[in-house]
Amino acid sequence: MKIATWNVNSLRVRLPQVLDWLEQNPIDVLCLQELKLAQDKFPIDELREAGWDAQWAGQPTYNGVALITKHEAKDIQRNLPTYEDPQQRAIAATFDTPAGPLRVINLYCPNGQAVGSDKFAYKLEWYQGLTTWLKTELERYPNLVVVGDYNIAPADEDVHDPARWEGEVHVSEPERTAFQALLALGLHDSFRLFPQEEKSYSWWDYRRMAYRRNAGLRIDHILVSDAVKPATVACTIDRQPRGNEQPSDHTPVIVELDFSKIA
Repeated sequence: MKIATWNVNSLRVRLPQVLDWLEQNPIDVLCLQELKLAQDKFPIDELREAGWDAQWAGQPTYNGVALITKHEAKDIQRNLPTYEDPQQRAIAATFDTPAGPLRVINLYCPNGQAVGSDKFAYKLEWYQGLTTWLKTELERYPNLVVVGDYNIAPADEDVHDPARWEGEVHVSEPERTAFQALLALGLHDSFRLFPQEEKSYSWWDYRRMAYRRNAGLRIDHILVSDAVKPATVACTIDRQPRGNEQPSDHTPVIVELDFSKIA
């Protein structure tokens, strides 16, 4: 089973790229963030015509998340039950696998804007609500995968220029502490379970030719639970879509799971 996460930064703009990528990449679940579409504007007809189904939580102009899949999605949860928030930032579903139910949670975590700002405080509060929720989700669903745009680079190796970014949003100590609190629940950064090329990133600013210079951050992550870790056989970043014409500033991250190892 392959699960991918991709912040598309407007599905209306990037839908042709998403459909092309799905055609070229045989995956089971694609988790999208930053749809920037109202609930009734989601392109479900186009996706079904291409052979896919979807569950989504839309919001005009900002945010929005979706699960695009060829498998039946059950027990849908939209938004954090532990943090009241009008912004559409989370969607979860359960899928049948040979190893039992697999819970997939797709997140678009707050950006934070700037350290010390109101939006930064909101980000940390939201992460506290997320941590509380994931603790209960792990109790209900030992087979758990949590994907998305976390807007946190967990370590200096995930930052193209740690000295320049020191203390800034995405890499600040409070944010990294919040990320570590998720791992402490019994989750694992699947990308770091395997040897990876140095300077591997998932996001590059549109400005200052950042992609061409590979001046990026790794802020899109796929976390797997203790129970799923033995089934995790690969995690990769697909840089190709970032080189498209009119691309998202993020690119897909893909995890591959082999449930025969735990079934």
